[in-house]
Amino acid sequence: MSEIGGLYVIIDPAACRGRDPVAVARQALEGGASLLQWRDKVREKGLQLPEARSVFDLCIRAGRMLFVNDHADLALALLIGYGRVPGAGSSGARRAPLLGVHAGQKDLPVAALRRILPRSIAIGASTNDVAEARRAVADGAAYVAVGDIFGTRSKTGTRAASPQRLAEVRKAVDVPVFGIGGIDASNARRVMEAGADGVAVISAVCGAKDPRAAAAELAEIVARYRRGQ
Repeated sequence: MSEIGGLYVIIDPAACRGRDPVAVARQALEGGASLLQWRDKVREKGLQLPEARSVFDLCIRAGRMLFVNDHADLALALLIGYGRVPGAGSSGARRAPLLGVHAGQKDLPVAALRRILPRSIAIGASTNDVAEARRAVADGAAYVAVGDIFGTRSKTGTRAASPQRLAEVRKAVDVPVFGIGGIDASNARRVMEAGADGVAVISAVCGAKDPRAAAAELAEIVARYRRGQ
């Protein structure tokens, strides 16, 4: 499994300004995204699958992880399509792909996902405070995202958080911690200064005029703090 941290770009077709989300994903990776997430809250999963598979192929070639938002069955379809059936032995099988599922607080619980998914699929979780983060980690989350840090326009019904809240979570858990919610190049430094291992963004890259350049700017900000500069 690749390292979990850095610039985490969430690819949401609804945020791509009518552009091909696969092309936006490619530009995000070229700009320096460390991880991607496929997030489509509108279309049926059968319609999402071809694009999700194309984004997964990009991640495999780049050696980057792809997390699927919410839909464990869609992630399993990608895994099987890659050529490794869950539960299959290692003999003759290709290396487990770089794949995960991201769970929100109203999605299937992390503990339930951990029971039904193969170990090769990592699980990430949306959290808002120390208690939720600790619970997610205890149940098997490989990372937690803390938000809504600055107020997002990409999702309704979020709960307010802050860089200080993220700092509290960072001290409480031993897995990577991402900030999410209204983050862009103007405020990413505040998130990293709070101790984040990375930042998760949607519109800051998907909605940018030049997604590659936007990703590169954010990736450099994040990398600078991760290098301790």
